[in-house]
Amino acid sequence: MTHNTRFTKGIKRQSAWDLADNQVTPEAVFKDRRNIVKALGLGALGASIPGYVQAGLFDFGNKSPSTFTTSPLKFAQPTAFAIPDPLTPESKVTRHNNFYEFGTSKQDPFDNAQGFNVNPWSLQIDGLVDKPITLDLDDLTKRFALEERRYRLRCVEAWSMVVPWVGFSLASLLKEAGVKSSATHVAFETLFDPDQMPGQKNRLMGGGIHYPYVEGLTLEEAMNPLAFLAIGLYGKTLPPQNGAPIRLVVPWKYGFKSIKSIVKIRVMDKQPPTSWNQLASHEYGFYANVNPEVDHPRWSQASERSIGEGGLFSAKRIPTQMFNGYGEQVAGLYKNLDLRKYY
Repeated sequence: MTHNTRFTKGIKRQSAWDLADNQVTPEAVFKDRRNIVKALGLGALGASIPGYVQAGLFDFGNKSPSTFTTSPLKFAQPTAFAIPDPLTPESKVTRHNNFYEFGTSKQDPFDNAQGFNVNPWSLQIDGLVDKPITLDLDDLTKRFALEERRYRLRCVEAWSMVVPWVGFSLASLLKEAGVKSSATHVAFETLFDPDQMPGQKNRLMGGGIHYPYVEGLTLEEAMNPLAFLAIGLYGKTLPPQNGAPIRLVVPWKYGFKSIKSIVKIRVMDKQPPTSWNQLASHEYGFYANVNPEVDHPRWSQASERSIGEGGLFSAKRIPTQMFNGYGEQVAGLYKNLDLRKYY
């Protein structure tokens, strides 16, 4: 099956929807919740985590085989982005995912995306640029010099990973397009293809989001050297559950800012709409910087569950760092911004 190549033009304003039925804790999960959160050391925090997040705690052990084929990539390994944290095992990175286009459980993207077709692919860069660009699948791997960056990934649900991404800086793409002086923001849009992405076809399965999924950054954030367009991980092209063929990685922000399977990047002179902010603006702000001092309305962000070797009960909690540990590189972007108000 090939995907629909007639992508939606522009970044459309979407409607916010109510809490989806599948975000209610399943009965079996609810009955075991107290024992699970006690074993993980979550204490009172666990009681405040919504059911659809808690259900992800049970998704560690699945070893279903993958049918999607990835390819090796050639890349450089710059020391400028090295971190001392141990890498999360590849099996966890590829089987513990949030990608609601394929379902809301952590295993759903792996199970439901294996037939996803990324060839042909078209990524458009337009808006306030001197030279609009359209990249195909071959361009993604050959037009820019690839490098590996080992970044921390912090989910708003209070779990974290360390992932070796392969790709190129977002700034290098924007510079090639030539950003106009009137530009202030950069908007991103995910593929809209309900035939391939069942969560886009079924509101309950897709978490209540009005698709296509959209995200955005300020131009300063987008041009920061850390902002990265990933086309691979662990030395291979991205599997579909991780955002094939190209996704954004913004390591100092919560994971939902790192939009997957991108088909459009638009440079703008105003702040673009973003999917989670539209769905629940009191919980998800435009900036979404990792900030342990600002709780999610339903749970603390002071610590996180680090996903590593072993199963469910090997997960450990660690303190969350401001800007996910990248404050030295990005704190200056927000020196005049109240990060409690602009969360």
